[in-house]
Amino acid sequence: MSLIGLIRSDLHREGEGRTLVVFLRKFLSSPGFQYCVWLRLCTFLSSHPLGRVSFYFPARLILRRCSIKYGIEIRHQTRIGSGFYIGHWGGIVVHPMAKIGKNCNISQGVTIGQSNRGKRAGVPVIGDGVFIGPGAKVFGAIAIGNNVAIGANAVVTSDVPDNAVVAGIPARILSLSGSAGYVEHVDYPKC
Repeated sequence: MSLIGLIRSDLHREGEGRTLVVFLRKFLSSPGFQYCVWLRLCTFLSSHPLGRVSFYFPARLILRRCSIKYGIEIRHQTRIGSGFYIGHWGGIVVHPMAKIGKNCNISQGVTIGQSNRGKRAGVPVIGDGVFIGPGAKVFGAIAIGNNVAIGANAVVTSDVPDNAVVAGIPARILSLSGSAGYVEHVDYPKC
């Protein structure tokens, strides 16, 4: 997907339309969306030779400033699908090698990190349509399925199947009703 397509899909997840006026309002008033725009721009510029020479370093500086200001540490190397949504900002840390699918929600205080030892050494792979609640910790070489809801303050250290709802320390499956109702505005219209 193109840079404009990714930004438009992220804007669609905000739930107020995709016009230029909505874009400007959200960019100026929503720290999560503003961070997503700079993140997408840095990712795009780092992969294009002309962009890397011209605007990459100023964009990285702005992304770093937003990172410090809003408490969001997601590196531009992180592979993130379309429709990414940061509902509440602050204390968010995502390992640069982690993979996040389409239409995922991340709340404040979330850590998606690496485990350095044991049979689960590595970083998580998160599926599509996943809701990660406030304060949740997801780490290790685990697979989070599609349409999963991870409860607040859960610590996830093992694989989670599709459509599961998990919570607790360590996280356990509570039901198989998935993330319906938590992940909204996913039906992004094609342009």
